[in-house]
Amino acid sequence: MNSSLQGSHRGRRRRQALLVGGVAVVAAVVFVLIWFQPQKLYIDDHVDEAAPVVVAGPSTTRAPSAESGPTTPETPPAATVVNGTVATGSFRSLEHQTTGRALVLLLPSGQRVLRFEDLDTSNGPDLRAILSSAPSTAGDKEFGDDYVELGKLKGNIGNQNYDIPSGVDLSRYSSAVMWCHRFKVDFGVAGLE
Repeated sequence: MNSSLQGSHRGRRRRQALLVGGVAVVAAVVFVLIWFQPQKLYIDDHVDEAAPVVVAGPSTTRAPSAESGPTTPETPPAATVVNGTVATGSFRSLEHQTTGRALVLLLPSGQRVLRFEDLDTSNGPDLRAILSSAPSTAGDKEFGDDYVELGKLKGNIGNQNYDIPSGVDLSRYSSAVMWCHRFKVDFGVAGLE
């Protein structure tokens, strides 16, 4: 009887150990799925927002200098506007293969918009569209040091628009970056010239 009682206790302990181990494995899988989101590597988010209506006018205008008078809301200081485009650049890959263009557009209201056109990059967790003070030629991991966040990346493929706050100085924040906030990883960068 004593040996059957011991066998019963061992069987119960084995079942408890298997239950605890199973719960630990399930918890680890849930953590990985939520935190790292590996499923995003296989799921693309397509976005196709229309380009906003930009300032119409001559092919090239230059913002007024201090000598020529005050600036107006339609023309930000020290900006060159070409058919509504203040700056543009092509993406180069960093941690992930990235292609497409970034444009800063000037709207009739004076609002500026960062637009990604023909964007194609990897999907990932917690991606953001940011403007960085690091030059587009900087190395990986430098773009998240001094930046302005414009919002969560709407999709990893397609065309999308992000409002630029009125106080942002584009002569300081000269790079558009797709940045993973969670892991501090730069996916791609475009210099805005």
